[in-house]
Amino acid sequence: MSFKIGTRGSPLALAQAHMTAAALRDAHGWAEQDVEIVVIHTTGDKVQDRPLAEIGGKALWTKELDAALMDGRIDIGVHSMKDVETQLRDGIALAAMLPRADVRERLIGAASIAALQHGARVGTSSPRRAAQLKAQRPDIITEVLRGNVATRLAKVESGAIDATLLAAAGLDRLGQNVGSLIELDEMLPASAQGAVGITAREGDAATLAVLAAINHAPTFACVSLERGFLAALGGSCHSPVAALAQLDGDSVRVRAQILSECGSEMVAGEVTAPLAEAMPHVTALAARLLADAGPAVRALFSPPHA
Repeated sequence: MSFKIGTRGSPLALAQAHMTAAALRDAHGWAEQDVEIVVIHTTGDKVQDRPLAEIGGKALWTKELDAALMDGRIDIGVHSMKDVETQLRDGIALAAMLPRADVRERLIGAASIAALQHGARVGTSSPRRAAQLKAQRPDIITEVLRGNVATRLAKVESGAIDATLLAAAGLDRLGQNVGSLIELDEMLPASAQGAVGITAREGDAATLAVLAAINHAPTFACVSLERGFLAALGGSCHSPVAALAQLDGDSVRVRAQILSECGSEMVAGEVTAPLAEAMPHVTALAARLLADAGPAVRALFSPPHA
């Protein structure tokens, strides 16, 4: 009887599912036939003409996989962590993460943000990327662009848009060495960018034990802090927010930004704390950024204890 890995059907999602399968085989000495990849078609894949925030947010990537988990069609779900809702559905556990890849962005269509032509049309469905771009280049016009990596690259190639931004991690996993890397001091990534997460049924002790062998603890710790920051803000798919936690020995540095949708206001901050006691500091950082923000930025967030 094979161990069933649920995934979306995009090339990137399948690449991440195969990475998970390989990690499980290596950790447990399983044969090829011991693992089966099951493609689950999600609403987020089917509806490509509107921003996620208009049609239900991140749940559009996860709800069908969660349903397949709960009814036993799959044993685990594999996700890009930045697509996973901060509050998981009842009965679903975030059980493991693979080692994190490059967290930076790649700009497709120009050598740098500064090199983009005046009034360049940049395709993105991310409020964070749009706001960060406009903060640096108010002349840039952002247009909604969804679809898989190949679709987005083709839009630039055809001239339908001048440029787009894609996660370096996704391009690397697809073997696409394209675009120009944007350094972190120019564009801080989304929470959990570059991380692959694995969900399982809560209380499924056998599966959770299987996954414990492939969990990358440093990635899990950093992404959990970034997700904690999002939860403390009460951010949604409409909220331009960036967060990155990086370990340094027993300490962790967390950098974060919240922005207005047009990029005219950006509030940034950071905190360094011992990893074991970092979460309260991260929660306090979220509160501090909101307190320092103007009404237009604060209106984009709904902190749970406000």
